Amino acid sequence: MPEFPYSRLRRWPDVEAENLQAYDATDLLLVGRARDSGVDGSDIAVIGDEYGAITLALVHAGLRGIRVHQDLATGRRALARNAQELGLVSTPGEGEGDGAARPLRGASAAPEPGRGEDDGAAHRLRGAHGAPEATDLPFVPHELDEALLRGARLVLLQLPKALAELEEIADAVARWAAPDVVLVAGGRVKHMTLAQNEVLARRFAHVQPQRAERKSRLVVASSPLPVPVAPPFPVREQHDGLTLVAHGGAFAGARLDIGTRVLRDVLAVDGSQLRRNGRVRADSSPYRPENADSSGVVNGEGRRVLDLGCGTGALAVTWALAHPGDAVTATDRSAAAVASARATVDANGVADRVAVTHDDAGSALPDGSFDTVLLNPPFHLGSSVHTGAATRLFEAAARLLRPGGELLAVYNSSLGYRPELTRLIGRTEQLRRTPKFTVTRSVRRP
Repeated sequence: MPEFPYSRLRRWPDVEAENLQAYDATDLLLVGRARDSGVDGSDIAVIGDEYGAITLALVHAGLRGIRVHQDLATGRRALARNAQELGLVSTPGEGEGDGAARPLRGASAAPEPGRGEDDGAAHRLRGAHGAPEATDLPFVPHELDEALLRGARLVLLQLPKALAELEEIADAVARWAAPDVVLVAGGRVKHMTLAQNEVLARRFAHVQPQRAERKSRLVVASSPLPVPVAPPFPVREQHDGLTLVAHGGAFAGARLDIGTRVLRDVLAVDGSQLRRNGRVRADSSPYRPENADSSGVVNGEGRRVLDLGCGTGALAVTWALAHPGDAVTATDRSAAAVASARATVDANGVADRVAVTHDDAGSALPDGSFDTVLLNPPFHLGSSVHTGAATRLFEAAARLLRPGGELLAVYNSSLGYRPELTRLIGRTEQLRRTPKFTVTRSVRRP
């Protein structure tokens, strides 16, 4: 059998650059471990396969029925596209103009406020499954749930960066997989820590790090321990009248990250007052859109507001509590973030006016459909510091805003995004600058 063509894998629709690959040595080690195990494909679950390198290499080796969970919508789309481009699945008819895989299931237009993709089922890790429309699919996409892991004897895991995410995954494997399951977790040595081994040891009796190869290392966990009755996630915290709910993979967990705090401060929202009467404090001099009256209403109608890259939904819920007449959409490419945001929406009683969708940079939302976009962009792509993620979101905001609409963004002051925002969106002014963060308002040019 010819070797799997790793070099043909693409990251699309994620950021692509010369220093960013669609696979690494960890993927190769995990694939080798699975091929040597003799476990049937239907008994294998793959978690964290960023662009399909693990799943598709195993399919290429003849394994079928592999269950796979990817947190990111970009990863799901990349898996689907790479599978089609390598001829490992077939789809009815031709793909899009650039040869991309057919649109993913679940990547639909935003539901109406208060309605999820299945009439409001909000408390599971859900989202757009990255599977092309094909018969006899050799892999089966899942959320991080019992169906992914039920009876699995081998689980392959690209170690996540966050210990909380690893804790949720380890608990899920110990809770739902077969009693003789072996969890093989891998990562780049420079990003691995003893704390990861300690997290695994809380759910498995045996945790054995392997020798490093090609600057990657595998850790083998076996003999799952009894799990508590209730899963450890999601968790929740209170923040001045705002309840945040978070799964392990959600950025900042149930805390308010510093950037979000700064943007909320610029919006001048006081949580305790919101809880009492749904209004900002009369003496707080809150931010008002340029073309809105004192209640935040434009031309007598509620504004359409988007929290782009919503995380746990802090900004979306903050806005909805302050402006009950507005319709708010929150979207994120992370399934863990989407599940967290939906739970946050429910916990704060705003499900009637906030819709949450799992999508890549709002790609399924109509052009020019929002009056205001709120954005706290990431500056990492996985473990790499890269501004490409923010640029993609700035470009998305430019597409999604109506002419004259406004982007309110917060970002690390050292990154100096203001010229780029002016170029991509329009006139940009600084609303606040701290030693660490800057908040800007950009007005979409006609």
